[in-house]
Amino acid sequence: MSAPMETQVSPSVLATKSNRPSNLVRFSRQLFKSKTGTIGLFIVLCMVLMAVFAPVLAPHDPAKTNVAKRLLPPVWMEKGTSDYPLGTDNLGRDVLSRIIYGSQVSLLVGICAVVVAGFIGIILGLVSGYYTGWLDSVIMRTTDAFLAIPNILFMLVILAVMGPSLLTLIFVLGVTNWTTYARIVRSEVLSIKERDFVRAARAVGAKNFRIIFTHILPNVISSFIVISTLSVATTIILEASLSFLGLGIQPPTVSWGGMLSDGRQYLATSWWVATFPGIAITITVLGIIFLGDFLRDILDPRMKAKGGK
Repeated sequence: MSAPMETQVSPSVLATKSNRPSNLVRFSRQLFKSKTGTIGLFIVLCMVLMAVFAPVLAPHDPAKTNVAKRLLPPVWMEKGTSDYPLGTDNLGRDVLSRIIYGSQVSLLVGICAVVVAGFIGIILGLVSGYYTGWLDSVIMRTTDAFLAIPNILFMLVILAVMGPSLLTLIFVLGVTNWTTYARIVRSEVLSIKERDFVRAARAVGAKNFRIIFTHILPNVISSFIVISTLSVATTIILEASLSFLGLGIQPPTVSWGGMLSDGRQYLATSWWVATFPGIAITITVLGIIFLGDFLRDILDPRMKAKGGK
């Protein structure tokens, strides 16, 4: 009698499981319900594709100069030409091509610097929150010392000593922005390590290394994703600021901050040289912020609880 009952129950169970949407499907539904999330993802995808396919999309060599065509206006203005849709700069270089190639540097620096900062911050936050005691005190006091120093001033000093370059810029942005990750991860670990599943792992003899990286780390990844997404936007602005000051990406490598620096003296007469790179920075940062806000709403348990109410 039990066998027929099992055959009657199991199909309904299987049907229920098969009708349950996967995590990816649920995420996609929530994404397209959110206007800011959809807009943010669209902008980010466009910027990534523009950076990846820059050699195909750029109509001209971004470093090629042509003094005879210097400071040409955009195509819709008088004396503008379709060969240079967004005009040219003071050396006759195509502004559109330079913006397209500049997206490579901005995204590369933004993502790599956040990876460096996140790696340092997560490791220190895990160690500090799990072991506490004197080790926690040393790490947190070091974090407080870094927070007491203005980031931009610290970066300027390091870049002035080491010399500006792409790798140096990524390193500087990484080692000066890990404090946020460390403090947030530490607070998460202090709460998670007291939960039952961690106590159970400790009771069966699991080593600290295994507990930290198998049981605790996966539970703080969502916070890291949210913070890192928003930090990419901040890092892009910092890179542009340092390049604007002449201590970031150096010519002939194209960067949006360098384009702003080149065009600032022509704002009164040739506004497009600096305006369009500024618009590119603004759109990219807004897209990343919109996507980060959406991820925060999805991954933050407190935001989920508010939504459930």
